Amino acid sequence: MLAGVPRYVRYWFTLVDAVDRRAYLATGLGLMAFKYAVDAGAVALATGRFWSPLDYLLPFYLLRAEKLAGAPAWFLPAFVLWTLPFLWIGVAMTLRRAVDAGRSPWLALAFFVPLVNYVVMLALCRLPTVPLNPREERAGGRAVDARPALVLYGIAAGLAVALPTILLNVYVLRRYSTSLFLGTPFTLGAVTAYVFNRAAPQGPGATAQVVSLSLLLLAGAILLFALEGLFCVALALPVALALALLGGIFGRAIALHTPGGVGHLASLVLAIPVLAGLDGVRGPTPLYEVDDSVVVAAPPAAVWRNVVSFSELPPPTEALFRLGIAYPIRARIDGVGAGAIRRCEFSTGTFVEPISAWDAPARLSFDITAQPVPLRELSPYGTIAPPHLHGYFRARRGAFRLTALPGGRTLLVGATWYELDIEPRGYWKAPADAIVSAIHRRVLSHIKRLTEAGS
Repeated sequence: MLAGVPRYVRYWFTLVDAVDRRAYLATGLGLMAFKYAVDAGAVALATGRFWSPLDYLLPFYLLRAEKLAGAPAWFLPAFVLWTLPFLWIGVAMTLRRAVDAGRSPWLALAFFVPLVNYVVMLALCRLPTVPLNPREERAGGRAVDARPALVLYGIAAGLAVALPTILLNVYVLRRYSTSLFLGTPFTLGAVTAYVFNRAAPQGPGATAQVVSLSLLLLAGAILLFALEGLFCVALALPVALALALLGGIFGRAIALHTPGGVGHLASLVLAIPVLAGLDGVRGPTPLYEVDDSVVVAAPPAAVWRNVVSFSELPPPTEALFRLGIAYPIRARIDGVGAGAIRRCEFSTGTFVEPISAWDAPARLSFDITAQPVPLRELSPYGTIAPPHLHGYFRARRGAFRLTALPGGRTLLVGATWYELDIEPRGYWKAPADAIVSAIHRRVLSHIKRLTEAGS
């Protein structure tokens, strides 16, 4: 028991006392009703729409595109931050109710799984309190095992730093910065490890496991809140895990060896938003070039016809495109010569490509004045639109070059120039190059098949 601490605070924000089913049910229903009332009022004020109890009970991210359309840009980050204390209360009380019912405290982790958490909560509302054993009677009551409590305190502290940092960078500053990509997982690991080790030293292996779990829960929260899709989270996760583990070593060292460690860790946490601002001071966006080639068993004049426009491609078999990356379907052109408008249709929309150089049958160059989103993110909620899909990858121009080879053959080269505004560019350039190259190969192979078949 915590002397001087109000009873409701103990139930909501600590992991000290066991919670019986009556308190668990009453507190849960009361907080749900309160949160729904505030949510519904906020949505009504921001959008003029009705936020039904069903919208509240189901993951709201499923319907946010429709229900939150027209809300201010700050509304979603504020909504997420407002949800975090209730998420903690739910986890903390579920852990202590599980202990009171004689179940594993690790059952609390099920609270992070949408819909499954309702099943767990209903089950815990039905299970009676398990009688105290003699040791618990001598101690004056049942206490929560310290190890799961330390784990959850560490994870909660790490997420409390990481999620607001992501929301600040992506939704307020509109910037996928180096501090976001590198600093956030490091800080998550440092904070998690510090809190996990502060009360009692824990082993490096156990600390690494808790830090890894914290990062996985952050990735799950990003997917749950539909902040990002599975594809981009999977690309970022390997480096993020390495950085989080390094941060864990740092945080554990502060907890074990550094006097005044709280101040040192606080300075690290506060540095992340500052670094986010400094990331904005940078030079012009570089223009990257990717080119690929294929040899066609036909002269340039025959290849040229299928370069200018081509018929529909067969459905893709490449895993990359099946994961949601936009892929070309067909190309058509209006007009002849420089100034003609070429339109290349992709699975996500159409590239508009005014012809800048028409040197038949040697070179076709074009600018790109409009483009669709580069991929459809995989998400449990269907179509989502994280900010990075709009304007952070920009294809600027393209070209086809045809060179005559001996034996009536043609070397066909496809090239694309693009800009990338996601930091650190050195990391994201590698998958971007691979994606552009895969698109090239799909188009070049199709042109080769059409030409060699006499089309």
